[in-house]
This record gives sequence, C-alpha cells and structure tokens, in this order.
Amino acid sequence: MRAPIGDFDTVRPAPDCLADLVPPVADAVRGWSGGVPADQILHVETDPRWADTAVFVEHYGRELLERSANCVVVAGRRGGETTLAACLVLSTTRVDVNGTVRRRLGVRKASFAPADTATGETGMEYGGITPVGLPAGWPLLIDSAVVDLPWVLVGSGRRAGKLLLPGKAFADLPGAVVLDGLGVA
Repeated sequence: MRAPIGDFDTVRPAPDCLADLVPPVADAVRGWSGGVPADQILHVETDPRWADTAVFVEHYGRELLERSANCVVVAGRRGGETTLAACLVLSTTRVDVNGTVRRRLGVRKASFAPADTATGETGMEYGGITPVGLPAGWPLLIDSAVVDLPWVLVGSGRRAGKLLLPGKAFADLPGAVVLDGLGVA
C-alpha cells in the first residue's frame, strides 16, 4: 500500500495494526465512528531518530512540512481549577496559547502542560501525542487549516510511527472544536 502523501516503506490501515498503537489510540481506532471510514486512518512506520522536523521531511518527503500537524497539550487555570485540552495546528505554525486558547477555555492563564502531565494523562509518548484517543471530556481545539487539507500527518501516540488521516476526519473526533486563528505564524 502506498501513502497518499510522503514516502514511507510501511503503510497499513490503522485497524490492521492495533498492536502497534498505544492502548488509547488503539481503542479509539477500534471504536471509530467518524464520517471517514476507519480504514482511511493509515499508520506509517517511521524511525524515531528522524523525528526532528527538518530531518523527517528530508527523509520522508518535503511536501510533509506543509501537510503535517502537531498536537500539543495545554493547561488552563482559573482559580484553583486546571483544565487540560489538546490543540492541533499545522507544523508550520504555533498554538496561540495566550490568545485563542485562553479565551476558548475561559481561563485566566494558559500554558503548555508539563511533559509528564501530557504523557501521564494521555497514555502517549512525548513527541508522539495525537488527537486520536485523547482522554474523554477533553476539549480538542483544531485550527481550521488542518481540517481543510486532504491528508494530514500526525503523531500516532508513539515516537515510532505516524498516522495519516483526511483533514476533515479531525472535526469528528470527540470534543473537537474547529477554530480560525488557533495556529499563528
């Protein structure tokens, strides 16, 4: 099977490789009910030594720079309460944490969650966090530019491997809210 974007040696429908996914991602793929069929969620094997963006796109395809998205965990605080959320933006942008995220979550202060919080709460590896399989009840803020792409490369929950999904599939994920201006240059 060939990937719709990028140059990967091993490409399989995610439902065919559940054992290669971390448990929350495997559970989400197993229970998939989005508008895109589950077999359109593709898993590609990647070498974690090439995880740095510049090296990654050199090895797997330069077009991936414009077709990849990063999923980051943010923590919003108001009073003594902390709200965790995930944000998905194109890899060529950064999350507007102090503007769009703070206002959307209705918090006084927002910042990137510490790595141990992000990995502990998601059950995913740092550097591989994906919007597929996030904890129930979490807001998932998605930049509209991600949804507009035909195919998007995101983490798989592990540093070795990525997922490819049609951009519109992200809007069907639990807790998803599509926003203009979440990713800024």
